[in-house]
Amino acid sequence: MTGTDPRGAFLPYGRQAIDEADIAAVVDVLKSDYLTTGPKVAAFEAALAAKLGVRFAVSNSSGTAALHLACLALGLGPGDAAIVPSVTFLATANAVRMVGAEVVFADVDPDNGLMRPEDLDQAFARAAAAGLRVRAVFPVHLAGQCADMAGLSELAQRHDCAVVEDACHAIGAYHACGDGSAAAVGSCRLSDMAVLSFHPVKTVAAGEGGAVTTNDPALARRLERLRSHGMVRDAQEFEIAELAFDQAGNANPWYYEMPQIGWNYRLSDIHAALALSQLDRLDHFVEERRALASRYDDLIGALGDEIQPIRRSRFSMPAWHLYSVLIDFDGTGIERAQVMNRLREQGIGTQVHYIPVHRQPYYARIDPGLVLAGADGYYRRTLSLPLFVGMTQADVKRIVGSLSGMIGRRKARAAS
Repeated sequence: MTGTDPRGAFLPYGRQAIDEADIAAVVDVLKSDYLTTGPKVAAFEAALAAKLGVRFAVSNSSGTAALHLACLALGLGPGDAAIVPSVTFLATANAVRMVGAEVVFADVDPDNGLMRPEDLDQAFARAAAAGLRVRAVFPVHLAGQCADMAGLSELAQRHDCAVVEDACHAIGAYHACGDGSAAAVGSCRLSDMAVLSFHPVKTVAAGEGGAVTTNDPALARRLERLRSHGMVRDAQEFEIAELAFDQAGNANPWYYEMPQIGWNYRLSDIHAALALSQLDRLDHFVEERRALASRYDDLIGALGDEIQPIRRSRFSMPAWHLYSVLIDFDGTGIERAQVMNRLREQGIGTQVHYIPVHRQPYYARIDPGLVLAGADGYYRRTLSLPLFVGMTQADVKRIVGSLSGMIGRRKARAAS
């Protein structure tokens, strides 16, 4: 797809980076005996766990499926509640509702969209006032920056809550641990589970896919069972002996049981092969994205207060999934839609991440009086600019130049 700008092809806000090795990996699977779950899935899970320094990585069909499985594995259900920051994708909150639990929305830092310990503390207080039993907290590592995991985990622990990191934006990032050390996102050093996404615009692409990582073998076993219809094939877990075993006491080779209902959330070998090939280049992808973000920072930092990069988290070594800026649309007198449309006319795609979830009609009907000033303030100003491997420094300069010219001209007219 091309834009009207004669200087180059259309620049979307995000795009996968596929090379010949990726294509060959997928073709090899297409020529093999396995297209659905097979040896490539096991190989990908082992490589992912090793890369992140975690005991178990349980792959599945999407980041949303991974969030749902995490809720199921914790046993969340009716009568329970979980705290979710309002600035996130719909799936973080929806997964909690999918198991019948209540969502308590937390506010965020208005300058970067990350939930802070003080936001979590206020959400716990609102939950207590409403008589809700909070059993889990879902920190979100937005845009590839990490939340304060040490502070959030300590507070969750005081309330006897599980911690599930929504790390769908942040594979390749590191978070501070509060003791002077840092841990890879997905290592679950300060959480019970972490959820990853391999959607094409993410740093590692599977076409579509996700994973849940954990160091808890019981959680890993539940995740594996629930992603595959709830079935078990381990003879030690069989409950109906007269069906399960032959007269000699051996398990019948065809036999399986379903002690609880599950879902078909398995990853295919086709998707796993692509993700495994991409995982080999994770460090390169992260470095490329950081270099582009650094160039953006330099150019945007010189533009003035009307356009600023989002606030950097001091608890994070980011792996940028998005490059988001904060624009004073009110002060410049130009609407965000106008900016987006005009940039698109110049071959530059943008997006907004995200509309605060507590503002969605479904959730607003549940808690119509909820006010989260930080989330609303972040949403009012944010805009995501193109960021993907394959972009050049010249692309960044063109994007910032177009944005600067548009905002600058409007500001000049307003001043006159």
